[in-house]
Amino acid sequence: MVPNFIRRSYAMKFAIVLLILGLSVGAIGLVGTAQLQEGVQSNVYTDHETLALQQAESVNDFHENNEYTVEEFARSSAIAVETAGDQPDAQEYVEETMDDRGGGDVGEAHLHLLETNGHVIASSKVEPQTGQELQGEWVDQIDNESGTYVTNAYESGDVDENEQRIAYITASHNILDGQVLVYTIPLDEYEVVTGDDRYGMVVDGNDRIAFSEPGDESRAATTNPMFELYTDAGDDDPLVDARNPETGSLGAMEAGPGTSFLEEDFFGSQEYVVGYATVGDSDWVTLVHTPTDIAYGFVEDVQQFGLIATIGAVLLIGSVGAVFGWNTSRSIDRLTRKASRMEEGDLEVDLESKRIDSIGRLYDGFGSMRDSLKTQIEETTQARDEAETARAEAERLNDHLEAKADEYREVMQATADGDLTARMDADSENEAMEDIATEFNEMIAELEETTATIKTFATEVATASEEVTASSEEVQSASTQVAGSTQEISEGADRQNDSLQSINQEMSGLSTTIEQIAASSNQVADLAARTAETGEEGREAAQEAIEGMREIETESDAAVAEIEKLEAEMEQVDELLEFITEVAEQTNMLALNANIEASRSESSNEGFSAVAGEVKELSAETREAARDIENRLEEIKSQTERAAAEVQQTSDHVSEHTDSVERAANALDEIADYAVETNTGMQEISSASDEQAASTQEVVAMVDEVATIAEQTSTESETVAAAAEEQTTALTEVSRSASDLAQRATQLSATLDHFDTDAATDDALEVNDSADAEVNDALSFDETDDGFGGEGGDSASDETESEDAEATDPLAATPENDSDSTDVTDADNESADGWGEHVDEDADDTTEASESDGTDPLADSFQFDDGDQ
Repeated sequence: MVPNFIRRSYAMKFAIVLLILGLSVGAIGLVGTAQLQEGVQSNVYTDHETLALQQAESVNDFHENNEYTVEEFARSSAIAVETAGDQPDAQEYVEETMDDRGGGDVGEAHLHLLETNGHVIASSKVEPQTGQELQGEWVDQIDNESGTYVTNAYESGDVDENEQRIAYITASHNILDGQVLVYTIPLDEYEVVTGDDRYGMVVDGNDRIAFSEPGDESRAATTNPMFELYTDAGDDDPLVDARNPETGSLGAMEAGPGTSFLEEDFFGSQEYVVGYATVGDSDWVTLVHTPTDIAYGFVEDVQQFGLIATIGAVLLIGSVGAVFGWNTSRSIDRLTRKASRMEEGDLEVDLESKRIDSIGRLYDGFGSMRDSLKTQIEETTQARDEAETARAEAERLNDHLEAKADEYREVMQATADGDLTARMDADSENEAMEDIATEFNEMIAELEETTATIKTFATEVATASEEVTASSEEVQSASTQVAGSTQEISEGADRQNDSLQSINQEMSGLSTTIEQIAASSNQVADLAARTAETGEEGREAAQEAIEGMREIETESDAAVAEIEKLEAEMEQVDELLEFITEVAEQTNMLALNANIEASRSESSNEGFSAVAGEVKELSAETREAARDIENRLEEIKSQTERAAAEVQQTSDHVSEHTDSVERAANALDEIADYAVETNTGMQEISSASDEQAASTQEVVAMVDEVATIAEQTSTESETVAAAAEEQTTALTEVSRSASDLAQRATQLSATLDHFDTDAATDDALEVNDSADAEVNDALSFDETDDGFGGEGGDSASDETESEDAEATDPLAATPENDSDSTDVTDADNESADGWGEHVDEDADDTTEASESDGTDPLADSFQFDDGDQ
């Protein structure tokens, strides 16, 4: 809420507005300057991030080139040192390779082949025989690394006069196990270039500066930051943010004043902007530094100018607003005092002003208002006098109206009590009261006639309701029996469906089994066919064997004959040997005789004795030869006898087997015949099985169809059962509605008995039998109460004109219904749920009165809606 002292003072409001305006201008100026500064700061950060990223990519390329170089060296076969004899070749390769690259001296690149313990095998800088070892943290960590990698910056020690270097190490390609190839370069081989007024550097994983740029000449002459430890101020350390996965590997920040050599040799106590980026996947970081006064440049000048301009604008607005506001406030205060005098009743106050602006027009407006106020006061006085006269006339008319109202109230009270013969006096001074009396009298007359008709109608409705109740109870009992029977049918259909489903499953299994039998029959038929073929082949082979046996038997018989001939010849040889033996014995005897004779004549028969001796020897030799031949012939004879016996035995066996083969051939013939018959039978079985499988499939299809029909029958039975239950429920509702209608008709008759009507009117409104039939035909039940799908209760919606132009009768005005409109037929009025519905089109008519405006308000008030039926 605004305080009242401010709301009452225009000058105070104007001052507050000027203050708000000045503060707004100041705030806009400060915000604009701050946004400009933020925009420039964002651009500066982006530039430093870009420079740092470019430098990181350059360093990564530098590392990759050197890693590729050392891997190229490792591909040489000369670098593989398996024995002490291979060491000279490796040394020669290392020296020649580095000489070709211009290396070998301090400050240049070196190549070393080392054992993992640091022992030098071959080197372009160290003699292997001296036993020198390279120094550096990376030497102790060789076993912990694999592949090709770059080390952090290190001091080489005595080998390279404590020079700051980095090393590229590989154990791939031709490098043997337990050895590594090391390619080292000094830190000044790579120079960081970021441009004027900036200072860039590359920090390794140990936070030492590996590469840097010299900066300006004076700073380069006194500063060599390489291998210095990079430190900065606490939480603003860019190395922490660069290596933090949450903040990312690329960014920029404001830092400083710097610590360590950054403060002493580069930035002093001033702040600076530093952009950072990580090198590849390593923990190396590139940094680009720029002092804030150089990085932001003119932004600080713009900020100061904006602040001065904002203050000047605020002062100018305040001064100009004070001048114009004070003058305006004085004029408004003067007008306020004159308006107060007018409020006190002084209408002669001077409202003239020399100003022609809005204040001047405001003075003129107050003057016109004062003059108009004078005129309105005069007119109001005159109107007050005229109002006094009109009020007296109105009071008199009001008294008359009150009297007529009391009179009409008494008539209405009598009518409300049931006296429909009471009438109002239409004589009045007010035309509206006359119209009310006339209209009321006409309404009561029509109400009297309608009440008499409704009395008769209520009696008939009660009688018809009782009949409907009795009929609905009979239909309800029948529907209950139908629902029970339908439920039993539904349960039987369910059981039939379950049985058919089981039959379907069994027939499906039987069909599968028959198909398997058909497939097996086909296989057996194929086997029988193959058996027949094999039997035929066996029979042919047996026939060939029989022929072979017969040939063998023939040859055996020939052999036996030849052996028998040989035995005969052997017998002849035996006889010859016996003869030779006898000759030998006789010769021996002759020799013996010759010896005897020679002994008798020793001297003269020496020659004869010698011949006798030779004959004797010859006889002995002959006898021995004959004896030897006889022995050999005995052996040959024995062998011949055995051969003959064996050949005879073989011939006997061949004869026996020939008979067996013949029996086998006969058996194979019979098997072949049986196989042919079996094949024929199996083919017939296979055909029969295929036909049976097809028939089974047809049976399965028919069973499926029957099961589907049974399932549909079950579903339809359930639907019919549900419909029967709904019908029973609907008939129960009909019965209840009919009973309720009868009660309501009785109540209506009792209520109408409270109304008094003229006897003449009652006699004039008697309804004959045909009218009663029309009324009964016009009566229908609404679907919301009777439970059926028919539509009814709309008998009072259409308008029909009475044939009698003079009088109006609500019942007589209802058109007669023909048989087509009253009968309920299933063919013409069948609803979605199977129940017939009857729409009595003619029962929707209402009557139009031929008198006055043609509307019977009492008839409209007694029409039944859906809920009242």
